[in-house]
Amino acid sequence: MNLEIVKINTPEGCNIILGQAHFIKTVEDIYEAVVNTVPGVKFGIAFCEASGKCLIRFDGNDEELEKTATENAFSLSCGHSFIIVLKDAFPINLMGRVKDVPEVCNIFCATANPVEVIVVSTERGRGILGVIDGSKPAGIETNEDKKWRYDFLRMIRYKK
Repeated sequence: MNLEIVKINTPEGCNIILGQAHFIKTVEDIYEAVVNTVPGVKFGIAFCEASGKCLIRFDGNDEELEKTATENAFSLSCGHSFIIVLKDAFPINLMGRVKDVPEVCNIFCATANPVEVIVVSTERGRGILGVIDGSKPAGIETNEDKKWRYDFLRMIRYKK
């Protein structure tokens, strides 16, 4: 068994959703979930097929984001994993719908932070053990930090 860290390329202004699914129609079903949830979103999806031809299946509505998703998926090369690269939307807008896709088994992360994926390789193949999503905490929030969080969520209209 070999362990490896794979860095995910997240373009400036984009977010990713990294997960695991189980069937070739994952790409089409996630595509439909994304476009039916957030009008105007730009995205690319890539899925690592784990049987049959074992291809990286991809789709999306933005050529550059499709390419980024495909390159990230190829770097991971973990069976049945998928990655969505989003622009003009946030994961919070899509998570419920993506989780409702029948093929989706697990979401590892949904973020704009730098991501490193801990990958294990065996004679059989590769799999995701976990992710490192961003940086470790620098401290505990103060009352001033709480006020900033409260105000920020209302400024971006996620809270009233």
